[in-house]
Amino acid sequence: MSFLATAGWLIILVAGMKAGHAILVPLLLSMFISIICAGPMMWLESKRVPSGVALLLVMLGVSGLGVAMVAMIGTSVDDFSLALPRYQVRLEQELAAFFGWLQNQGLAISTPDLLDHVNPGAAMELGANMLSGLGGIFTNSFLILMTVIFMLMESSAFRKKVQLIWEGNDRSSGAFGQFAHDVQHLLAIKTAVSIGTGLVVGIWVAVLGVDFPVLWGLLAFLLNYIPNLGSILAGAPAVLLGFIQFGIGRALLVAAGYVVVNIVFGNVIEPKLMGQRLGLSTLTVFLSLVFWGWVWGPVGMILSVPLTMVVKIALESREDTRWIALLLASDAAVKEAVLAVDSPPEPKTL
Repeated sequence: MSFLATAGWLIILVAGMKAGHAILVPLLLSMFISIICAGPMMWLESKRVPSGVALLLVMLGVSGLGVAMVAMIGTSVDDFSLALPRYQVRLEQELAAFFGWLQNQGLAISTPDLLDHVNPGAAMELGANMLSGLGGIFTNSFLILMTVIFMLMESSAFRKKVQLIWEGNDRSSGAFGQFAHDVQHLLAIKTAVSIGTGLVVGIWVAVLGVDFPVLWGLLAFLLNYIPNLGSILAGAPAVLLGFIQFGIGRALLVAAGYVVVNIVFGNVIEPKLMGQRLGLSTLTVFLSLVFWGWVWGPVGMILSVPLTMVVKIALESREDTRWIALLLASDAAVKEAVLAVDSPPEPKTL
């Protein structure tokens, strides 16, 4: 009975999230932005900057970045959408020529049937659709900005409330503090790494002469929140466009740049800064991408991994749910947890 009741509550919860996406998604974005902004605000306050002035400076920075991103998304997506039919026709011509070459090599391939069942421009449309979906969310930018301001104004009071609620219960208070620190640490590092990824990708495709480098940089920045799969989704449209414009050689160079950026940022820099403990398995990443994308569309896909990692951090903070967090973890995170359990504590020195 308890299992059926839990399953029923989960179904109701998911249905409610799906029905209320118009309100929940902006609020969720506001929460993530406020968590990221809390670090710079506290840093300014530690430098003896008054709280009101620190909040104003942080909000000016966030507003400037938001306006610039909305302007770039709108301009790039509009221009790319106008050019997309021409690119799709050119891509089909290039693929038809390639399939014809394969037929000349003795491979039995029906080019018209293959092109009817395979839409080569779907990857290019996906990038534009994801950015368009995110741009639609930012039509509620005033609501998002005001929510972020009120959340930051309440941040210090909220910490005091938590201390009062768990006064005398050091274990619960410490677990919540660790949870809040891990979430802030995760989102700050993920955002910084994503910004670096987007800048490097945008510069690389611009140097190679691929059209719309700002669009591909923005897409790489947003999809970097999805490890492993995000780099593939972000790179496929740019590689196809490089193939359309310059041929297979330039397309391979574009793909090589994405691979190098993913290895350096995704496999070296990010794990070093974030730690292996917060890693998710590839299966968990894929399932969270499908689930949150189904619930909240393109924005849900972009937020899928941060949402899942927040859930994982929350599960790790309690002894009775830590086993669920281990099921979601990557192999490296499991090995690190095993080593932490097996390694004996260091002897205390007098």
